[in-house]
Amino acid sequence: MEAVRIHKYGKKIQPRLEEVSIPEIDENEVLVKIHAASVNPIDFKAAQGGIMRLFFNEKTPYTMGHDFAGEVVKIGKCVTAFRVGDAVYGMKLGAFSEYIAVTENQMATMPKHLSYEEAAALPMVGLTSYQALHDYMHLSQGQKVLIQAGSGGVGSFAIQLAKVYGAYVATTTSNKNREFVEKLGADKVIDYHQTHFDEVLHDYDGVFDTLGGEELMKAFKIVKPHGTVVSINGIPDQRTASELGVPLWKKYLMTFAARKINKAAEEHRVYYRFIFTRDSRQELNKIRKMVEANKIHPEIDKIFDLADTKEALDYIHKGHARGKVVIKVTEPEF
Repeated sequence: MEAVRIHKYGKKIQPRLEEVSIPEIDENEVLVKIHAASVNPIDFKAAQGGIMRLFFNEKTPYTMGHDFAGEVVKIGKCVTAFRVGDAVYGMKLGAFSEYIAVTENQMATMPKHLSYEEAAALPMVGLTSYQALHDYMHLSQGQKVLIQAGSGGVGSFAIQLAKVYGAYVATTTSNKNREFVEKLGADKVIDYHQTHFDEVLHDYDGVFDTLGGEELMKAFKIVKPHGTVVSINGIPDQRTASELGVPLWKKYLMTFAARKINKAAEEHRVYYRFIFTRDSRQELNKIRKMVEANKIHPEIDKIFDLADTKEALDYIHKGHARGKVVIKVTEPEF
């Protein structure tokens, strides 16, 4: 089968399309023929190494990609939730390939009436948004939340999810994407080229930060006491380290690295969490039901072929994608 692999960590990543063996499955796994995958910032960040090596230190060469949608072609003897022929979507490292071995908790039945490309756009952004807004922020009716970079892959899903929960949503984007995020449900749109959000927003219940850096530090200024800032692009802290079960020396290192952020959170009496997205078939099924109820829909910017994965990665790395970037892997047989 064909797969896109990385042979060396480095700032300038060099993915290669190669012939590799179809993976063997364990008794608790299924083999999925992938029809579509999608690109996430974690794909190139992990390949670049740096601080990500504290958490992501996969032995090279490894197959890139996390999001997939496809068809079950083989099941292990202990698998009970799926059958051969099922259309599924999910999240696991190794998605930029024609086949992948997956456990039952790493995937779910694909939303009805979606194409494989549309379904592949959902898993990571859906799980990330659900875990940020539901599991950590406990967002509810009438609360106010700022979602950074609302026109991006995560932001475009998170805005829709926040509206499902009945929240008032502010977001940042460029003026050219104003109409796009308003259609998704954004109540207040801030053109980051013209306005600093911390100068116009106050007393928010939460911020979903997707940018990190100074934009994360500004977030603490607009959240009311006992509110929540959840980040996927900040610096992991000791709570993240404890959840991941990393060695003690890594805990100390992360505590030191996150000291500025934790100090800001303490000064503003705000709860701060950095999160890594977790596998969850249960949550993927909840997302599926919301999509099937037309409460949320995937937003796709561009579709690339598997052979053009490097171009897809370069495109998303520039930071101007509107919605998701998808890779067509294999054609389904009808």
